[in-house]
Amino acid sequence: MSSQEFIEAAFIKTIDIDTQSIIGIDNFGIIYAVKGNALSKTEENKILTYSNVQLGDISSANAFNTLKINLFYKNFNTAIILDNRLAEIYKIDFNTVQPYKNVSHISTGYDTTLWTFNTDLQQLELYDYKNNTIRANTLPVESNVLDMRSNYNYCWLLTEKHLYTFNYFGSLVSKLNNDGFTALTENNGNVILKNNNKLFFLGKNSQKLIPIKIKELLINQFLLTNETLYIYDSVKLHQYQLKIN
Repeated sequence: MSSQEFIEAAFIKTIDIDTQSIIGIDNFGIIYAVKGNALSKTEENKILTYSNVQLGDISSANAFNTLKINLFYKNFNTAIILDNRLAEIYKIDFNTVQPYKNVSHISTGYDTTLWTFNTDLQQLELYDYKNNTIRANTLPVESNVLDMRSNYNYCWLLTEKHLYTFNYFGSLVSKLNNDGFTALTENNGNVILKNNNKLFFLGKNSQKLIPIKIKELLINQFLLTNETLYIYDSVKLHQYQLKIN
């Protein structure tokens, strides 16, 4: 893997899709997308939607665990947890939590936890929303957070200066300098980072960034499902197979 100079992306197909952002595509091709204040789940010709008029537009959403999809409403400092039918199962108003939390980013954790970035303390916290306890926290980081992704075991925090990887004990696993990356996605421990309009692959347990060779596209969003790379250009969703040695 480390001997590769670049990773080739073999084109599979393109589909038209009208949405604001795509937050997840699972192994069955089910698409989770956000447009304004609505989350949609599209399975073949069947579409489910969820919206909360009181909370307004969705700031971010995560469908890593499709049984506990999380939505974040930054303007209201509030998170909503949905089940796989997009029914509301939990509401977390961080304004009413004691002690008060000013949260800028959230992402899925294991069990009844969310990774939350506490901007007042400049640290990542593994927050148990059912018991209102913090199971783990990290040392403070020194620059603004650009993006955050997680799975059950790890959380990747991209700041203006570094890419941090933390485990669910809050311990630092790795730290890489950020040389112009602005966004990331993750799947099975593999990470893809965006720098300008280029993508780079960071393999599981690796410190080596490998460019992904792909035709010129406007990369508005990008997602990874196993070795399938999805790129959304705001009009079309492009699907590629990554050739990883």
